[in-house]
Amino acid sequence: MTEPGANNGTAVEVRDLTRTFGARKALDKVTFDLPSGAFLSIFGPNGAGKTTLVKVLTTLTAPSSGTAKVWGLDVVEDAVVLREHIGLISHNPLLYPDLSAEENLRFFADMYGVDDAADRVRELLVAVELDHRRLDLVRTFSRGMLQRLSIARSLLHRPDVLFLDEPYSGLDPHAVDIFDSLIAQIRADHTFVMISHDLNKGLALCSHALILSKGKLVLSAPREEIDDDRFAATYRATVGLGVA
Repeated sequence: MTEPGANNGTAVEVRDLTRTFGARKALDKVTFDLPSGAFLSIFGPNGAGKTTLVKVLTTLTAPSSGTAKVWGLDVVEDAVVLREHIGLISHNPLLYPDLSAEENLRFFADMYGVDDAADRVRELLVAVELDHRRLDLVRTFSRGMLQRLSIARSLLHRPDVLFLDEPYSGLDPHAVDIFDSLIAQIRADHTFVMISHDLNKGLALCSHALILSKGKLVLSAPREEIDDDRFAATYRATVGLGVA
């Protein structure tokens, strides 16, 4: 999927993005760009604004002020169209427990209007190694299996931008290997935005990285401009010590 966005080579464009909840600023004038095809890792402590940022970029939360565009589409004005171009893996697997794995994926494939739905569902169930459980109810799945099925769900419509909110959470080592293999296979076809608490993993995967603390953008840079030791020191200073 490509049309209509990123015509200037920018997949995500954020300008002075602010989101308030009462007196608290979850996001405070955050500004950055992400090129098409990039892999952004977002770091920060709980409460830094990471999930709020992803919720705004995926149209789940409206900004209080500022603007954000994903794939050339405004997250508020073009929200309906934008949802066709993005995928989301979050802590909530967004699956129906009383449907089978196959029924869940067929439901979402129909919702997204996937043309080759049956073949696409089978392809992804094989990719996440759940084809042998395709007829089993999702409520019988382990946390790791739910996460793997959630990954398949997010990829059904071949999104241009894939958002990952702590995607490794709850995955056993085998599931981590499956996920890493999937990322490697599809990396050239998508732009990625990933929230991570694992500094080493996040830096190993990313082409760009940023640190949020108390809603503010502390650091944002391409991977080639990042010195690992200095980045880690900044991470510890702003995250570990809680300095905004």
